Amino acid sequence: MADSRYRYAWQTVLLFLLVTGSVWGKYQAMIAPVSKSVKVRMLKGHSWREGCPVHYRDLRYLTMTYIDFNGKEHTGEMIVHKAVAKEVAEIFGKLYRADYPIRQMRLVSDFGGNDWKSIEADNTSAFNCRRATGSKKWSKHSYGRAIDLNSIENPYISRSGHIAHKASLKYRKRVHRNRSAADRAVLLPNDEAVKIFKSYGWQWGGDWSGVKDYQHFSK
Repeated sequence: MADSRYRYAWQTVLLFLLVTGSVWGKYQAMIAPVSKSVKVRMLKGHSWREGCPVHYRDLRYLTMTYIDFNGKEHTGEMIVHKAVAKEVAEIFGKLYRADYPIRQMRLVSDFGGNDWKSIEADNTSAFNCRRATGSKKWSKHSYGRAIDLNSIENPYISRSGHIAHKASLKYRKRVHRNRSAADRAVLLPNDEAVKIFKSYGWQWGGDWSGVKDYQHFSK
């Protein structure tokens, strides 16, 4: 009998979602087990290694359509836990239909597993085997159950009010000023993007007391 990863693979190797009703065309998402090539990228990119709290076989590789800040469609990459993969694909389908812009969506492996570099690139990402900010505990990202969305426009703000990334300083005041893509990327409590995540039971770092992590959604 084939081992469990292959039994699972033939059942759900690929899941395609086609969502119509957007002026931007059709949203497409694909969900697949982590392939050998993706595993190599994760190892070389230092986002996964032996000893991480989740094995790569329990993760799923997603490709999803998104609209960038110039209004162009792209196919992004993301890795999440298999338990949330389908709903993540649905969430980003709803973000797409809501015309919510995303700067870029790349694996943290492309940045050497370096969270700082990923944030500086305003990257939207999920899985990264690392400790939580300011803690020795594993981050929710290490379990593939957290997503950072447009990290520059939605910064992490410490209890003292410190923002580490200079490009994020202008987003300290949480308001919508205009209808530019960067402005629409800013996440506020009553925004449709926040409501979409919460409708699936995801918690938002913008609701935290003390520390604020406006880019962060976790489940």
